[in-house]
Amino acid sequence: MNLGDFEHLRDYDNVLITDEKGTIIFYDFADLKVLKEIGFRPEEFMGKQITFFYKNLTNENSTIMQVLKTGDSVCNIQQELITKDGTPFLTINSTYPIMENERIIGAIEFSKHFYRKENIQSLNQFAGHKVYRKNNTIYTIENLITIHPKMKAIKEKIYKVAKTDSTVLIYGKTGTGKEVVAQSIHNLSNRYACPFVSINCGAVPPNLLESTLFGTVKGSFTGSVDMPGLFEMAEGGTLFLDEINSLDVYLQVKLLKAIEEKAIRRIGGSKNIHLNIRVIAATNEDPENLLLEKRLREDLYYRLGVVQIDLPDLIERKEDINVLLEDFIDFYNKNMNVQIEQISPEVIESFNLYPWPGNIRELKNAIETGYNNATSNRITLDDIPKRIRNYSEQRMAHPKEQDALSLKDAVEQYEKSLIIQELKNTNSKLTEASKRLGISKQLLKYKIEKYRLY
Repeated sequence: MNLGDFEHLRDYDNVLITDEKGTIIFYDFADLKVLKEIGFRPEEFMGKQITFFYKNLTNENSTIMQVLKTGDSVCNIQQELITKDGTPFLTINSTYPIMENERIIGAIEFSKHFYRKENIQSLNQFAGHKVYRKNNTIYTIENLITIHPKMKAIKEKIYKVAKTDSTVLIYGKTGTGKEVVAQSIHNLSNRYACPFVSINCGAVPPNLLESTLFGTVKGSFTGSVDMPGLFEMAEGGTLFLDEINSLDVYLQVKLLKAIEEKAIRRIGGSKNIHLNIRVIAATNEDPENLLLEKRLREDLYYRLGVVQIDLPDLIERKEDINVLLEDFIDFYNKNMNVQIEQISPEVIESFNLYPWPGNIRELKNAIETGYNNATSNRITLDDIPKRIRNYSEQRMAHPKEQDALSLKDAVEQYEKSLIIQELKNTNSKLTEASKRLGISKQLLKYKIEKYRLY
């Protein structure tokens, strides 16, 4: 065999090794949800015979058992496996014998798991880059897809910033890609081999956030145990604090002290713990407004914003819509057992008319909806979210009325209507409404006040 015979292996995500009896002795999966679908925990997977996990896998039809028996490699074999609970899923495998002194001592199998429509959301946490998946990241700079000059300039800035240890503040509306930028900086830096630890400050109750960040000492309060916080867990790597605007003033002071002194003290602790980490923060609200409204301390802002990256809304980079669509289609086609070959021109037109208040995340979700609804290899108007279809129909029916509004007013008007509708659908339950809108509860409260919806 020559190296060309193995080129196809680069497309595979998972590696599994067995001994000569087909007992699993090693595995490395791109997505542990594969194990969850099979119905086993990671520690239960080791030491089992490969045919144990599936209803329809036997010594006769298992690629691994076949290779162990014959010593011949098998490549690009498609299998539909059925788990013990009856769940089917599709894989493509290439399997090779492991030889020692001309004796078969095991087998190694490279595989790719294809998701079904009902599992498409699992792909949101799929680590596409095999090298970086060990450091808790999903994205690299390759995931910043753009042809827009402003975004190209941001990518160049990321390359430069990654070479330093300066703190970074990322400002961008919900869904503009703040986490992608933060992970890109980490993976381009010399810290890439160490952890990337991320927390959404708005998603953790305020009374738990301090202990989550700084850790606790046993006995410091009722029920407390010795527990490291996220600062310690990020040692050597990067701590990403999303929605930094959700921190109360007390924690802002403590955060500033930790960044300045490069040390923290656990709650109830008596000694400082010195740190070697980089802090990247993000906010979905304009930092200037936060300062004016006294919701972000000036000293913390100046410390975090040594480097500031402002991400544009998708509506400001509309020429990126088509290239993003191509990337999403390519991603889903490679990882699902559904193949989309075309998006109808009417859908493209609707996407280009729509203001995208949820930005890139909303665009990706719209494609996900299309995959779920499509009945052929083509996404049509009937397959995309109704709100997008309705907006484009109204826009085309009343072009002058729409054009009379400024871009900012049109976006805000539509955002306001979405919030009103979801508050109505959820009987004004903020937690449920924020989840349906894809934003934090704190951001929803802010927008309710902004649009005077109380």
